[in-house]
Amino acid sequence: MDYTDLPLNEWNESHIKCWLESIGIKKVYVEKLCEEEVTGPTLEILDDKFLKEMGMKQGQIHILIQKRDQLLQRNIGYQDKIGGVTALDHKETHSQSKYPKESDSSTEEKKGDQEETKHKPTSDIKPASLTHGSLKPQSSNKENITRTSDAHGKMESTTNISVSHDPVRLSPFRPFKSTNINVKYVKNSIFAPETGAHDLISPCHEYKSFDTAALLDRPRLQVKFAREVMKFASACLNIRTNGTIHFGVMDRVKEKKWTHGEIIGIPIRETEMYVDALDYIEKCFESDVHAAARQCIHPPVFIEVISTDSHEQFFVVEVDIEPLFDIVKGKLFQVRIPDFNEKSNKINFERDRIAFQRVGSKSEPVKNENLVKFIQDLQERDHWRKKAETVNHKNQTGGPQNLGRKLSVLLTDGKSCLDSSVWYILVTNKCGEEDIKSIDFLRHINIFCVFDFDEHSNISGLYSKYKIYHATTSHFLKDYSNDNKLSTTDFSKHLCLFDKKSWIFCNGRSDFLGDEKACDENTWIRTKRKYLKKAVSFICDDLLPKGSFKVLFLLLSPVEKPIVDTFHEFYSEMNGVDFIICLSESRENYEKWANLAQASCSIETLEQRSIVGMKLSHVDATVQSKLPCTPNYRHLPVSTKGLCLLPTLEEEKMYSLEILCADQCDDIKLDLLTTKEIQMIDETFYRGKKVSWKNFWLADRRKCGEIIEREAYKEVSRMLNDVVYGSLIQHSVAKLKVFHEPGSGGSTIARQVLWKQRTDLRCAVIKTTFPVATVCQHAVDFRHYDEKDPQSCLPVLLLLEDYDEEYLEDLIYTLMNSIGSNKKHSSRPSFILLCCKRSNAPDKFCKASPLDTVSVTHKLTDQEKNQFRTKLEKFENQKDFKLEYILTFVLMSNEFDPTYVREFVVHLLKDIDLSSQETSLMRYVALLNFYVHNSYISLSHCEAFLGLTPYEEMSVRQYDFISSLSEQAQLIFIKLRETTTYISSIRIIHHLVAKEILHQLSGSHPQSEIAMKLLQEKVFLHHRFGREELIKFIRDLFIRRDKKSRGDNTDSLFSPFIEHIYMTENPEKAIEVLKYAYECLGKDALFAQQLARLHYVHEKFEDAKFWAEVAKSHLPNDSFILDTEGQVYRRWFSFIVDKQSNEDIPEDITEIIEIALKAMKCFRATQQAAKSERDTMNNSGYFGEVEVGCRLLKLLSDVFPKDAKGEHSELVQYLLTDYIPEDIKKPWAKLHSRLKALRQNIYNALDWISEDLSYFQTDKNQADDDDKREEQVHNPRRWLKRQCKVYATFFSSDTLVEENGARSETQLIRQMNIYKHGGGNVTTILSFLSDQNDKKSVQSLEKIISLYSDPKNLEDTDLINCIFCHFTLAYLSPGSSKLLDLRTLRELSKRFFKKRHATFPASAHFLLTLLYWPDAALDKDSSSDKDDILKSALNTLKRLHDIKIKDVAPRKKRIYVIFFLGKGYGLTKIVPRTKIDKLMTGSLDERRKKWQNGEVWKIAEVQNILERVNGWTEDGRVFAMGHSGRVPILPLHFDSVPLGNENVTFYLGFSFNGLVACDVQVKM
Repeated sequence: MDYTDLPLNEWNESHIKCWLESIGIKKVYVEKLCEEEVTGPTLEILDDKFLKEMGMKQGQIHILIQKRDQLLQRNIGYQDKIGGVTALDHKETHSQSKYPKESDSSTEEKKGDQEETKHKPTSDIKPASLTHGSLKPQSSNKENITRTSDAHGKMESTTNISVSHDPVRLSPFRPFKSTNINVKYVKNSIFAPETGAHDLISPCHEYKSFDTAALLDRPRLQVKFAREVMKFASACLNIRTNGTIHFGVMDRVKEKKWTHGEIIGIPIRETEMYVDALDYIEKCFESDVHAAARQCIHPPVFIEVISTDSHEQFFVVEVDIEPLFDIVKGKLFQVRIPDFNEKSNKINFERDRIAFQRVGSKSEPVKNENLVKFIQDLQERDHWRKKAETVNHKNQTGGPQNLGRKLSVLLTDGKSCLDSSVWYILVTNKCGEEDIKSIDFLRHINIFCVFDFDEHSNISGLYSKYKIYHATTSHFLKDYSNDNKLSTTDFSKHLCLFDKKSWIFCNGRSDFLGDEKACDENTWIRTKRKYLKKAVSFICDDLLPKGSFKVLFLLLSPVEKPIVDTFHEFYSEMNGVDFIICLSESRENYEKWANLAQASCSIETLEQRSIVGMKLSHVDATVQSKLPCTPNYRHLPVSTKGLCLLPTLEEEKMYSLEILCADQCDDIKLDLLTTKEIQMIDETFYRGKKVSWKNFWLADRRKCGEIIEREAYKEVSRMLNDVVYGSLIQHSVAKLKVFHEPGSGGSTIARQVLWKQRTDLRCAVIKTTFPVATVCQHAVDFRHYDEKDPQSCLPVLLLLEDYDEEYLEDLIYTLMNSIGSNKKHSSRPSFILLCCKRSNAPDKFCKASPLDTVSVTHKLTDQEKNQFRTKLEKFENQKDFKLEYILTFVLMSNEFDPTYVREFVVHLLKDIDLSSQETSLMRYVALLNFYVHNSYISLSHCEAFLGLTPYEEMSVRQYDFISSLSEQAQLIFIKLRETTTYISSIRIIHHLVAKEILHQLSGSHPQSEIAMKLLQEKVFLHHRFGREELIKFIRDLFIRRDKKSRGDNTDSLFSPFIEHIYMTENPEKAIEVLKYAYECLGKDALFAQQLARLHYVHEKFEDAKFWAEVAKSHLPNDSFILDTEGQVYRRWFSFIVDKQSNEDIPEDITEIIEIALKAMKCFRATQQAAKSERDTMNNSGYFGEVEVGCRLLKLLSDVFPKDAKGEHSELVQYLLTDYIPEDIKKPWAKLHSRLKALRQNIYNALDWISEDLSYFQTDKNQADDDDKREEQVHNPRRWLKRQCKVYATFFSSDTLVEENGARSETQLIRQMNIYKHGGGNVTTILSFLSDQNDKKSVQSLEKIISLYSDPKNLEDTDLINCIFCHFTLAYLSPGSSKLLDLRTLRELSKRFFKKRHATFPASAHFLLTLLYWPDAALDKDSSSDKDDILKSALNTLKRLHDIKIKDVAPRKKRIYVIFFLGKGYGLTKIVPRTKIDKLMTGSLDERRKKWQNGEVWKIAEVQNILERVNGWTEDGRVFAMGHSGRVPILPLHFDSVPLGNENVTFYLGFSFNGLVACDVQVKM
């Protein structure tokens, strides 16, 4: 029933939630109101104060209150419409209209009742709790008193609803003579109309509302009750028919507010009052028959009336009449009816005895004139009674139900076996020891989670057994409440859903040391039920689409209300029982569950979805016979060429890997697969679906055609063979790469390699949604699993698909570190990463690294063309086959020729209805599929968009979605099942087909218009299943840029889609689309950032400034956002300067300078924000400040005139002193202080960049002089050297030096001259080592050293630079006269050690490691003082490095080794890295690879110049001897460190992270 058809006071929390969402209240407030348990009555009295206290804003409050008031007005109209009456009206009319007139006596009774009510008000009645009989009250005595004292009024209000608008809900009767306490009735459900005698065995029924009488005192109530029972009993006994009289059920009524047969229930104070009332049998019946009457009138049965929206307790009281032949034979049953005389306050009996009979549905007295005839007919009625009893006895011996078939149909939906893709949610209670032996089938079905109401389950119950076979995560209900408001994806990851089985202890856990203990039903309802609601809602509403899972209720012990509440919640969320199944061996357990569950669903419907009475062992065997796979263990290859078992538990523990076993798919029951199903599997693959292991398995068994082995597959196999069986010493992690054009079959080739290697290597596919640390741990566990010797394990072949380059590097780094310390040197690696990645230019990557890379393109070799042609002919020879079934294969056979694809799409779209929803869907899917790699749209989104049966309301998807589409759509769409969220989805069969469809359909609708219409489709943005994924794809469409590192053709400035609009339509349209996306997708800061960038590229700087500020308002402390603001001003400044003429006067130029200074201020803010970011190292603020600063200096040099020598002496004087030229004194008044800080600001930024470049490897393209990309990113050292020279040019002046002598500013100018010659910082000094012209470098260095006239009196920074100049010059010109010896430099550097409390840069401590490493000539004797200096420097370097790198992964900032220890002594023993670079040959990528794989140490020239150092290892750590003690050395590659404790030799490197050991080898 729709909640809008209910009166407001009947609304529950779910109704309130729906209404709040319909009026536009924000989701966060909707959830808060639901948590506060706001129902209809609460909503009626809701006020501003309450809403404000819960945090609701005034705007939302205004909407809610206004809409609530409108709702109240409509609700009043509703009450009038259905004939509702006020309480006063009801009081007046109740006694007159509620009961039908049967006779004068009954009218008198009603009058008497009225009188009784007048004289004895209900408030005077003292009810007692139910203490006897089979009833167990669920509320305290105090609650009972409160409830019963006002029961009449409350009963009126709770039952005063219209049923005219409801579908009639029929209720079954309690089985005749049954005293089962589990039987329940549902409030307001309807019995069939009252009946008369039928076959004498089927009971006739009579109803009495009894709601007024139930509130009378004991004598009056008993008289009233006995009166009705005696009349009815006499009638049934005389007619010889079974019968039941029901109290608490509406009899015939005149008012529309009640329905005949409606169950309302009555309050029961004491059961004895009703039981004792039958003592009137002896007083009412004649003495010769009252014993027989007593035997035939059964004691009252009290059936609880349940209601989902009321906690008050009501009952229906029923009395069964059973006139057994042997008892009633020949007897006439006449009664004297009792009555209560209000005047005398006594009980009176009617004078004459009356025989009653059933006339239709009434009990009528037999008239005197008919009495003789009635008595004469008794014999005949006895005869019919005897015959009816005999027939009934025979009918009761029927055959058993076919429960096996029913179970199979319920689980398989009529198919031959269970669907392996369907999840099962298990709801169960306490499991006994015998039951545990018979539920093995649970191990083999695809369980998603378990709602377990057994607190001892972990000790002796189901969980204790299940966790032996499966990886599980233990939860409580409150764990599902998502209080931190995580996204669905993040929250499911947090709970480890889909990775492990979630075992939810719903009522505590007895062995848990925390405070989650079991509680009684009432406490559970009060404290835990709300968490149950959230858990079920999350699973059904946000996680699993309907139809993808079934709920299995397994009733193993007596049922309590909490497990029934679970049924109610699932029934409500799933809109019915079509995906709910109940299993119960015990009929009694089932009946209690079903009777309580009928509050949501009828007993008959529950029966259809339940298996009751079937032994659990039979259920177990039946289910296992329907499994799609044989439940056998899987196997892995081992190093001894045998196999080992891989239990499911062990496999599930490694959930970040999709493990490929040696006997993969061998457990599939091939006989259950029909020819058509096999053909469908084959065709689906050739239509474009990703290849599965089942495809390879079927091909191997010749059940379908073999899968073509392309040339690229053979190349990868050869490379893999060389890695595994080659003679070269390998690192612990090897890498092979497959770059493939989208849709060219690269993924198939990679999986084909794994399939062929599965019996020789351990193979798995990495799930890249998991963190590297998790994958690494599982990979190591996978390698070592069930191997005796960890050192001789088989290599593990891991497939990594569509990865991010950083993810790969991080994985390699982590794997090497995890395996390195435990690995001895081997000729084969521990792990082989087969990296399969999409690329639009795969050949380029292959040429860059041909030894380990294979490219796959759409082009086919002649041999491949023949193979494809042969395969195509086989398909064409199949019966009823159409080429459209394998369209992707056909296109691939034609090498995806653009003309062929275009003609295909033109033909496909011919006569298509461009205005249809289906065509719009094509446009949207094509747009996403072309621009966003691996994108899709969920099936439920598509169904909702096309207006098909609403997904959430369907009982089951009765049709195949694809087949419901037009012929054109069927050809281009392919259905997939997402591997992480398990949501079915669609995409276009191929990337190039999507591109062409988009091109063809863009004629009528430009792509910008398609995108904007997509954003307007509310069903896409708000539909729940797969929403997060779709929103991510749409976001990527607008803001994800292309990067070559991801396999794209270019490094784009914007997303390819935005760039397409910018180029093919116009920049304004690109801006308009991005603005619209910003509004529709939650006003995201990243969209505002892109808008700022788009505007400044389009030279609309005011708008760019606005959007940069918008982005900053969202994320005020994000360094990347702040950098964008700086870039706006930088671009603005550059744009104006580029157009500036030399005639500009100072007044006009102030605005330009102001823009530049604002840019520098923004970049300094970026620097500060970057320092506080722990997981990133954003240095763009420093580069930006230097670039703008140097450009500003150039602008200022145009303003200030040159002197006679051509120098800018006046500009230098202005920037460095207090001097201000008169002509700019006033116009530049606001600029002077900031301009005079220019030198220091630029100097600080340059110094920071220099130190940063000293720490980490950033020289990605150091040798590629023709690389035109941003120099600061791809060759930062060269950029720094150039900028330092520019910077120094503006602050150096020989004229000022001569004029001013030795003044402080002159010293500064002298420093600037050093800067100009390249001696300003460590990086520029070391860059002389890589210069092509050594002679020029030597001259510059000697000039710099000569400018440091007195080394002893140099400032700390100058001394550091001076010593670096000596090391650099010593390498370039060992015989230079300017060089100081090692002993002198040591003395000069001691200040860095002695001044312990001073703060020196890392470069000072780095110099100490260079100077104080033991020298063969100077350090023949041991010295603890020198060791102290060396160790102190190393400790400080380590501490500064840890501060510098923050929480950034080490592999993202790899250690940069600047120098190595060479042969010789003094300064000449220090060999720069650039020297070794020059000894290597090959391209930059090839040289880089030699560094990575250690081949550099095998080059003879390198071995000749470097010195091997003796040392030793202890538990994976490396040490060497210093001057008098051991010194720790950091291994550059952990996997090169031998196992255990060994003497070793290595090459020693010097870095800003300390001393580094390279090429560690055991000393022979």
